[in-house]
Amino acid sequence: MSITSRLKQQLFIQAQKVVPQHRLSRVVGKIAASENPVVKTAVISAFKAKYGIDMSIAEQTNALKYSSFNDFFTRGLRTGVRQVDSDVTSIVSPADGAISQLGKIEDGDVFQAKGQKFTVEALIADPQLAQPFKNGEFATVYLSPRDYHRVHMPFAGTLTETLYVPGELFSVNQVTAENIPGLFARNERMVCLFDTELGRMAVVLVGAMIVAGIETVATGKVKPSGRIELNQHDLFLEKGAELGRFYLGSTAIILFEENKMQWDEKFKANSTVLMGEALGHTI
Repeated sequence: MSITSRLKQQLFIQAQKVVPQHRLSRVVGKIAASENPVVKTAVISAFKAKYGIDMSIAEQTNALKYSSFNDFFTRGLRTGVRQVDSDVTSIVSPADGAISQLGKIEDGDVFQAKGQKFTVEALIADPQLAQPFKNGEFATVYLSPRDYHRVHMPFAGTLTETLYVPGELFSVNQVTAENIPGLFARNERMVCLFDTELGRMAVVLVGAMIVAGIETVATGKVKPSGRIELNQHDLFLEKGAELGRFYLGSTAIILFEENKMQWDEKFKANSTVLMGEALGHTI
């Protein structure tokens, strides 16, 4: 990497540390939720052009028919464009995106990027709820701005708890993953915990810079309170069922218990994935 590129990276990281992350996200959130025709048309048109959004796979292919940028960003897909792997042993990608990392949780440590890791206890923010995953398996899926932004179930299970954890709002791209220690365990997040045929499973929806919100089917859109909030549930969701949504790009992390499943060897860091694609299988 050139000195210029390295300097740009460091400026990017330092800027995130001084910018008022939550205030900026609230401002962006108001713009994203606006149904003013002038505002939403301008924002949707600019975003669509910048990121080359493929509207042909969307349920509503006319971007300007959406009521707001949020409505556009969380758009549904046309029936049949994503197939959920039907093998009863398969564990599928919860979202369209790219694998950030996946593999073994080593004595409670989750690999983040070169030289960086975080503990599963810090991620879940509850030692007792984190215990089943201490030597389990994890996969981290990064959703870029151009991706489909609904998060689905990787395996069938009963949602038993959701745990909202307040935190920072660093960007979650590769640069920050390599330079911000414990990134995913520092950012605001919603931890969803399940009972499954494989034992415990977790899906963690991680917020990020200017992400205007996280939503789950059990809680609705999260209202940040500044404190940890634990809620009990009893909601069964099939593999591939919608679990939640991101309002702007972020990351989903899935966790399983030890010796319950294995990842397909073809998936590595930076592998692209589609929602419903088999990432691994039960053992």
